[in-house]
Amino acid sequence: MNISELIRTIPDYPKPGIMFRDITTLLSHPEGFGHTIQLLVDRYKHQKIDFIAGIEAVSYTHLTLPTIC
Repeated sequence: MNISELIRTIPDYPKPGIMFRDITTLLSHPEGFGHTIQLLVDRYKHQKIDFIAGIEAVSYTHLTLPTIC
């Protein structure tokens, strides 16, 4: 599955020259979102990770990831 095909690109937003990547289209695709989460789990499952910190704008990660992992 090509995840990048599930992410909408909005050219010139918020200003000319910027390609905004909107992940809401990925989040609304259950198979694509599940596949994305599984890729992350597979990549890091053997690592000793105590915390995950990130910058995000709409709380997608902390509302969805704990329920999947």
